[in-house]
Amino acid sequence: MPEPRYRSRSKARKIIKTPGKRIKIHYRRRRYSTDKCAICKKELHGMASRVPKKRRKYAKTRRRPNRIYGGNLCPACLKSALIESVRSQ
Repeated sequence: MPEPRYRSRSKARKIIKTPGKRIKIHYRRRRYSTDKCAICKKELHGMASRVPKKRRKYAKTRRRPNRIYGGNLCPACLKSALIESVRSQ
């Protein structure tokens, strides 16, 4: 029986045949999706690696852009949201 951490079906499995003709299973890591804009769902640029362990080690300024809503909205959506908020006041 595999170790408990490998029992999840979310892990991708690949069957490997060893040189000694034994069959083993290799468990693949899950791929992380890219960060997306909350409004238009485009990929956000300037964001650090999506792997949480790696991201935690970075300085806060390296994790995301230094502007309001950085890491949440793309620049185009931010511009339109700011214009809209100024118009509504």
